[in-house]
Amino acid sequence: MYLQQLFFILLSVSLLIPANAFCDDSDWSIGGYGGQYYDSEPAGLTQGKANYLSQYLVALTASRTIWHSESLPLSLEIDGMIGYQFGLASLEEIAIAPVFRWSSFPWKEILQTDLRVGPLGVSYTTDVSPLERGTNGSGSHFLNLFLIELDFSLPRMKAEEVFVRLHHRCTIYDLLNNYGANGEDFLAFGYRHHF
Repeated sequence: MYLQQLFFILLSVSLLIPANAFCDDSDWSIGGYGGQYYDSEPAGLTQGKANYLSQYLVALTASRTIWHSESLPLSLEIDGMIGYQFGLASLEEIAIAPVFRWSSFPWKEILQTDLRVGPLGVSYTTDVSPLERGTNGSGSHFLNLFLIELDFSLPRMKAEEVFVRLHHRCTIYDLLNNYGANGEDFLAFGYRHHF
């Protein structure tokens, strides 16, 4: 219970830091996404090795930009989410991660495309999913959140974006624990509004 309270305090403090402490513009966003579980590591999705199971995730997300590079189309955001998993198991999830956003691709005048990557975050589930239990039945409420996201918007409507996200909970190759389970992977689609 202590760790859950600490997590909420850290999330609240990180979102309340004045944006001008790091960058000139305050860039907030809110959105939602939903996705389905697949049973391979993240790379398995791109290699066609993913088998989808009847476990689903719906989530609300909020992010805030805290830093912009002066010379590159790169920024740093704090991304928080609260979600609900259902299907094979029902549980809630909350997570927070620093996320880098790259905002320049050659076709940006036709379709604004951003790449967001958050390699190290904190994810907590209210129950240990049966999909995350090792061979001995053990698992962990706290795991790393790893996310990769492609965001798309029209150049004239950059405040409205749709995205595809890989939502991955993991032990970071058994650094957090060695229960022998991969964690969970969801391929998700969503919408975000910037303000």
